[in-house]
Amino acid sequence: MTKPQVRGWCGSVFEQRRVGANHLKLDSSKAVILVVFCVTAVIASHGQTFNTLVTFQGANGTSPFFESLVQGADGDLYGTTEAGGTTGYGTVFELTPAGKLTTLYNFCSQSNCTDGGDAIGGLLLATNGNFYGTTMAGGAFGAGTVFEITPAGKPTTLYSFAGPDGESPYGTLVQASNGNFYGTTFRGGANGDGTVFEITPAGKLTTLHNFNGTDGSQIYAGLVQAGNGTFYGTTNFGGNNFGTVFEITPAGKFTTLYTFSGGDGSSPFAPLIQASNGNLYGTTAGGGTTAYGTVFEITPAGTLTTLYSFCPRPGCLDDGAVPIAPLVQGSDGSFYGATSQGGAYSGTFCPNGCGTLFKVSAAGRLTTLYSFCHLAGCPDGDLVYGGLAQATNGSFYGVNLDGGDLTCGNQGCGTVFSLAVGLRPFVKTLPTSAKVGANVVILGTNLTMTTGVSFNGTAASFTVESSSEITAIVPAGATSGRVTVTTPSGVLNSNRPFRVIP
Repeated sequence: MTKPQVRGWCGSVFEQRRVGANHLKLDSSKAVILVVFCVTAVIASHGQTFNTLVTFQGANGTSPFFESLVQGADGDLYGTTEAGGTTGYGTVFELTPAGKLTTLYNFCSQSNCTDGGDAIGGLLLATNGNFYGTTMAGGAFGAGTVFEITPAGKPTTLYSFAGPDGESPYGTLVQASNGNFYGTTFRGGANGDGTVFEITPAGKLTTLHNFNGTDGSQIYAGLVQAGNGTFYGTTNFGGNNFGTVFEITPAGKFTTLYTFSGGDGSSPFAPLIQASNGNLYGTTAGGGTTAYGTVFEITPAGTLTTLYSFCPRPGCLDDGAVPIAPLVQGSDGSFYGATSQGGAYSGTFCPNGCGTLFKVSAAGRLTTLYSFCHLAGCPDGDLVYGGLAQATNGSFYGVNLDGGDLTCGNQGCGTVFSLAVGLRPFVKTLPTSAKVGANVVILGTNLTMTTGVSFNGTAASFTVESSSEITAIVPAGATSGRVTVTTPSGVLNSNRPFRVIP
């Protein structure tokens, strides 16, 4: 099975490189000219701690790709690898915050790979406590799957794509307020340019939109459902050949919100996020004032503002370049992300820089937090394609596509890392919106001795399920706002406002 070419910014084509006999992965190093790097090293600043938690070694997986890790109800982190494992077609893994990794499942374990293989995207934690994801290959027809897997590692293939209904889903799924899942496929559909689909927890799939090239193509990113109930997404190509931002209703009404033109950005690989101010934020892998990518803000009405263009100083990429990963809004309100190239260090396998971790304010002020690949062999990893995830302990977690252990070859098998920047613990809700009387799961750390839960100041009845999980009922009279949990050690606030549905 072959994986599709991936167009870079301004119509260039990323080179692909092979990992083993049947696996290809992206290499954007040939798409950016080699430049002279700044000599000042940028490492974790004072008060910040970077740790490599896991170096993959092939047998336990290799090449975690476009995913962002997700925190489970037990407080552990869950993710996928695109390759490796006992079959070579990737894994689902569980990781404790301390770095203990357990392989939960090896893809292509079933005859003819009917369970799917090559999980490019990450996992979604659904309201039932199970995880949902996609594979870009395998399944009954070889065009990829949608699957469910329990925290104990029991998988169920919900759907196998056949081509006309979509092919090669790359992005992470999103669970909508109606309980169904929504996602995208990279290609396939009526025009071969990809689709947007809805799938029920029972596995009934409906194609909502078939891309046609003009309105976008090559969809790597999943969707985000905004507070208005509409989904928003990006296409890597199409429009003016620089990519687009689109919206689509749950009923399938599609609108192209914005078409990139190069100077404002190009080739958005990553999904959008909706920030607490209601606007959407994302990255482009190319374009901007220097063609090394951007961070942008776009309103639900389609007004785009470029917040930052990478490599603002000619001849120096110390602030990073080519951001393929999505942003995440931290509990402090700032946005955190990663670049796949640039930074203070370059090496044999990342001549254009090994990537960075950064923070950017809503006003566009960027701070480089960490530069990857400090020593030969890149023990701390390189090529960050997946986004950061902030766990409820306040720290961020992420994956490197390459680097770490060299068992997989000179480019390494990839890593999992953590970055602490001094942010306090918090709680998060699942889901993030519900009606009065609905059950809501609250995730956090050290919740055993909780004495109170409130929704924007209105007290709620609750049950402590474990040290990392509470179930609460949205109380009568509750209004939209922060959820707070009172413990003996202090009050924990939710990382984003909870929306009470009328």
